[in-house]
Amino acid sequence: MKLRDHPVLSDKLAAEYVLGTLKGGARRRFETHLREDPALRRLVNEWEERLAPMAEFSPPQLAPERVWLSIERRLGLQRRHATWQFWRSESLVFWRTLGLASMGCALLLVGVISSSLLDRPQVDYLATLQDDKARTALLLTGDARREILTVRLVEPAPVAADRSLQLWAVPKQGNPRSIGVLSDRGVIELGLSRTAIGDDVALLAVSLEPRGGSPNPDGPTGPILYKGNWVRIL
Repeated sequence: MKLRDHPVLSDKLAAEYVLGTLKGGARRRFETHLREDPALRRLVNEWEERLAPMAEFSPPQLAPERVWLSIERRLGLQRRHATWQFWRSESLVFWRTLGLASMGCALLLVGVISSSLLDRPQVDYLATLQDDKARTALLLTGDARREILTVRLVEPAPVAADRSLQLWAVPKQGNPRSIGVLSDRGVIELGLSRTAIGDDVALLAVSLEPRGGSPNPDGPTGPILYKGNWVRIL
């Protein structure tokens, strides 16, 4: 099968490849296609450019004090400082022991940090909304377990004081469904319902509306500024 003949699948796999959620044999097969298909490489590059701004919202993860206490306890280390004569030891056994202890600390720390990352709010859905020049303006992440949709503006939006941004789910049939009114800067959390992530959602769009949102319950009244679509994270 040639992926170039299946554009929707190609786009989905490229997004998962960049996110790192494409694993095992599926990732190896994709990389084989990637070496042979320049169009697929361009698609991966496009996803890298779309998702790169997410790094700005990823705070560093610091291991809590209990992690270090656990490491010391498992390795039989003591918290008090050793005397200077201890550090002057020239014993080969000492330095080998210290090296093994350091390696053990590193391996244990990797395991603890990996576990802590798993405890972070999960991302089941991801969307990048772009303007008419293909510049990423908003990053959307959906946590289905907690039913929370997080909307991040990459940069403050130029919105007048009497206007608001409103997020819509546009279905394949029927009227657009309002997901919520957005802030013109920073991060906002909204409820994540099936109306926002259902299989019938063809497009996500942000319109410019009067302050407080569209006066028309059947859809936007102002221009569409940004649009994009969900990527389901497996």
